[in-house]
Amino acid sequence: MIDQPFLDDLLARTRAEFGVPGAQLAVHTPQGRWQTVVGDAGPGRGPVTTDTAFPLGSLTKPATATLAMMLLDDGDLELDEPLAEYLPELGGPAAGRTDRLTVRGLLSHTGGLASDVAERTLGTRQRSRWVADHLREADLVHRPGSVFSYSNVGYLLLGHLVEQLTGVTWREAVDTMLLAPLGITPAFVLAEPPDRTIACGHTHRDGRAVPIERQALPIIEEPAGGLALSAADLAVLAGTQLTIPTGPTLLSAAARSTMATDQLTGMTVPPGIADGWALGWAVYRDTATEWLGHDGTANGGSCHLRFDPRARTVVAFTSNAGTGIRMWDRLVEELRAAGIPVGHTPLFGPAPELDRIRTPDECVGRFVNGDNEIRVLRGPGGVPTVSLDGPAQAELVCFSDLRFEIRQQGPGMSYPGRFVRDPVNGSIDLLQLAGRVARRHPLQPETMGSGERSAAR
Repeated sequence: MIDQPFLDDLLARTRAEFGVPGAQLAVHTPQGRWQTVVGDAGPGRGPVTTDTAFPLGSLTKPATATLAMMLLDDGDLELDEPLAEYLPELGGPAAGRTDRLTVRGLLSHTGGLASDVAERTLGTRQRSRWVADHLREADLVHRPGSVFSYSNVGYLLLGHLVEQLTGVTWREAVDTMLLAPLGITPAFVLAEPPDRTIACGHTHRDGRAVPIERQALPIIEEPAGGLALSAADLAVLAGTQLTIPTGPTLLSAAARSTMATDQLTGMTVPPGIADGWALGWAVYRDTATEWLGHDGTANGGSCHLRFDPRARTVVAFTSNAGTGIRMWDRLVEELRAAGIPVGHTPLFGPAPELDRIRTPDECVGRFVNGDNEIRVLRGPGGVPTVSLDGPAQAELVCFSDLRFEIRQQGPGMSYPGRFVRDPVNGSIDLLQLAGRVARRHPLQPETMGSGERSAAR
């Protein structure tokens, strides 16, 4: 049974179990609305309150997606028109395949763009300049519309599109068009000073939580990860997406339905991220009903939002530690046991119940997504190993359907992926890992990666 004492106890217990300094949980159902908070926001920031904002990481993306759908409702854009119709800098003889990009492809992560902005281009602080100077053929990982590959660059481009069509900055659009009508004051992690208290992220070292004072987010990627809100704010935002919305109606019924429709029919969905992907929302089908939502991993924080549009049920969780992702897994388990069948795909899920096979020789090679490089090699005794952006290697275990696990040292350090065959020639040309696709490139002498980034999920 869901009630206030149950949720208070649940959040306090799981926070202590996973060493999270502070967290919020909001649950909305037709039977009631509850919210609970626990812990501290960080050094000098006081205790967590219901109003404390947490860096959302990639949970910013649904806000950017909703802005795009509002423009669709207003007749300012179409989902399947080439983006060059709205952004002339994407057309012309130098455009390469970018002239085939569409709003639908960007919203659903099927546009083919690289995961992250190339490090060599981070000195460009204006999105309009970055798009004009750097969005070219080399940034496409796959043919647009052919496969899912999670892309922060795609949401950078959506943010730029919103700015061009509205004539205001992305921050102003989020504030005045999206959040102000809901009574929400936004906080932006790169704003100085922020408009409200933002919780400080934490990482764990030697058994203690160490503060992370600043978010390592390139300013041009703000539309992909620059927003900070509370769990209560997230629940209100999700309420606008329900079949019968709670609060102000931001989108027409047709736009809400379109936004909630899975776009990956016929595509191979990457393991460990979701069961499908709609227009800005992940799709979860691991329970009796279909849920929508999104996860966000910031520097030293983990935030999660789920909602069942038809059952009008919303669950929102924010935390200020990297271990928050484990805390969320546990919360989902206990909420399900209490009668709320929260949709979820654990990143660290169990191994497939399939036969383990010798990794085929054709899987060995170098796979690239933007600056990110994955090398699959044969180690001593022919044991397959994988390196991610550098020389460190981990064991790769392959299964009969070409799914695999990367097993690193340490408890629970196992990451799912899949090798993907080309549907025409049958060759293994793609590798899926953490929702991203990397394309096979010729092997060359190993080089170091470009450094750590925030893992936006």
